[in-house]
Amino acid sequence: MSQPHLPPGRSPQRAAEEWFLRRGLPSVLRPGRLLRRLLVRSAPALGAFAAMMAFSMLTVALTGRHTIDIDGTPSRTEWFLLAVVALFLPTAALVGWLVSRLASPRARLAVAWASVALAVLGAVLGGPSPRTGFNLLVDVAVIAAIISCTATGLGSILGWAVRLTVENLTSVGRMLIRALPVMLLTMLVFFNTAAWSMAATLSRGRLWVALGILVVIAVAFLTSSTANRLQPTLAPEAKRAEPAGALDDTAFARLPDRPNRVPLSRRERVNVVFVVTMSELVQILTVAVVTGLIFLVFGLVLVSPELLSVLTHGGSASGQVLGMTLPIPEALIQIVMFMIALTFMYLAANTVSNDEYRAQFLDPQLDELQVTLAARDRYRAYTASDRAEAVAK
Repeated sequence: MSQPHLPPGRSPQRAAEEWFLRRGLPSVLRPGRLLRRLLVRSAPALGAFAAMMAFSMLTVALTGRHTIDIDGTPSRTEWFLLAVVALFLPTAALVGWLVSRLASPRARLAVAWASVALAVLGAVLGGPSPRTGFNLLVDVAVIAAIISCTATGLGSILGWAVRLTVENLTSVGRMLIRALPVMLLTMLVFFNTAAWSMAATLSRGRLWVALGILVVIAVAFLTSSTANRLQPTLAPEAKRAEPAGALDDTAFARLPDRPNRVPLSRRERVNVVFVVTMSELVQILTVAVVTGLIFLVFGLVLVSPELLSVLTHGGSASGQVLGMTLPIPEALIQIVMFMIALTFMYLAANTVSNDEYRAQFLDPQLDELQVTLAARDRYRAYTASDRAEAVAK
């Protein structure tokens, strides 16, 4: 068996633990291991937050205000500000990804401290409020939340979900084909006067409650179905040899295997079910959001001020998005939100009984899960023998 290449100074155990964290499985790690190198591991999230604060400073510098309020026809500066809004999240995600690619712990630590310094500067020169003290409190709360997520392992799951979302963009085309029936159905909603009138008069809070109920039902249904499918795979007697070479280029190539699987703890079971379910939800949500964006662009092209007045009986031509006032009709924003939820529910229900979906997406995940569980068994065997040696000494 070939030996994997490990960076200088990195032990097989540490490399194995980083492998589990990249896959969103922090529950496999031994107690106390998640509390090590918190700032180094938090660097990608801190970098993304610093990028957001930099955008906040740019917004304040352009507008002189701590909020974005574009009502009516945008000026040249406001068009530039709209471009900044569009690039806000992608740029933050890109910064986080670039930081995650840094192999040197010292470089990551330097980025982490630089990000904290930039966040503090952003609280003074930007931030969500003109009150510097309030902005600093928000900064402290966000940084504390990032470090807490890293310490509990939730950060590794969220980071894995972000990477999975980016990877799923390549399969959006295939899943959009499966969403065509509901897209054709929502076309009837899109050009329905009653639906537009409801979207124009319904408060955002009521809409969130209604959409939340629909999404919770879909998520609960999919989670229950996924948990039932995973039960045979997670049983100790289901252990089988991983595919040849599956772990050759990982830190687990040096670790001993064990013939029998130690039963997964309740925490590990919840983690595995959550990760597999989340992978399905991320795929579905990605397609639903892309579908919603298609309708958003469609509405911006077709819905003229005159047509908007007819559909909504004089509804507003501007709307609220994340606290920002943008030149997008409020009714269009809310009806797109409803379409995203409708597409999400349809795809969630369809994946449970669709054999083609299971063959394309779920079965490969189950095969990968077998490899992950084999790696977990090797890690358990290694750490158990390591503890035994320490006790003997």
